[in-house]
Amino acid sequence: MPASLTKIMIISHKYRYIFIELPHTASTAISSELCEFYDGQEILHKHAHYHEFLESSLKQEQDYFIFAGIRNPLDVITTLYFKRKTNHQNFYTTPEHWRRNGGHVSNQALKEFRFISENDASFSDYLTNFYRIPYDSWGSPRPENFDFVIRFENLQSDFSMLLDLLSIEQLRPLPTRNKTSQKTKNFMDYYSPDTYDHVCSIFGPYMKIWEYKIPANWGDCQPNFVNNFYFNLLTSVRQQLVWGSSPFAKLFQNFRAKSLLATQ
Repeated sequence: MPASLTKIMIISHKYRYIFIELPHTASTAISSELCEFYDGQEILHKHAHYHEFLESSLKQEQDYFIFAGIRNPLDVITTLYFKRKTNHQNFYTTPEHWRRNGGHVSNQALKEFRFISENDASFSDYLTNFYRIPYDSWGSPRPENFDFVIRFENLQSDFSMLLDLLSIEQLRPLPTRNKTSQKTKNFMDYYSPDTYDHVCSIFGPYMKIWEYKIPANWGDCQPNFVNNFYFNLLTSVRQQLVWGSSPFAKLFQNFRAKSLLATQ
């Protein structure tokens, strides 16, 4: 999850599925397609947590087919860099888009934008300045949380496979949306040899869980014991806080949701 813990869920009672949006995975395009053509509808509210769905849903709804998207984090990071660098859709210079004013752009995103624009920072500069602890998306989604995962790298074929699993006839290819300007090369080409060890250490644990491979030509770089331990510790805590249903988890989730809603 992003730092906001935002999860929009799409449900279909006709086809018995639930789609959980995760950021930077073509989730907007998937959600729009599901709602327009495949009986999908948004449920709960913008800052909803899965436990809220479990508490408010009927028992049969809890058995629905759950799916989400995933994307290679090395691709995600290059995309974020170019969004900041190009001031994507003027989000970073238009105050109404800022979270403090009720929008979606976080203070951290603004900080990254200003760092890049004020220093004419390269991708390597951005990478080493803002990614210093083992990478994970905030809610630490894991393969076991879902019945199926649409990989961004196989977007069209995985979306077709999903519909086939749900016994739904596909009406058209999934449209492409929200392309990032100036990102003209394969994302791997933006990583220079002097960043390989850093990238392996920071992103390696997450990539291993989601079965993304470090390029063979990067050599035998591996995350160290400390980073692996730290990643596993944070994952365990985040899984309990965001996906869990314990009283403490619910207290955290409700507090976080109220804090976010208060800024809007």
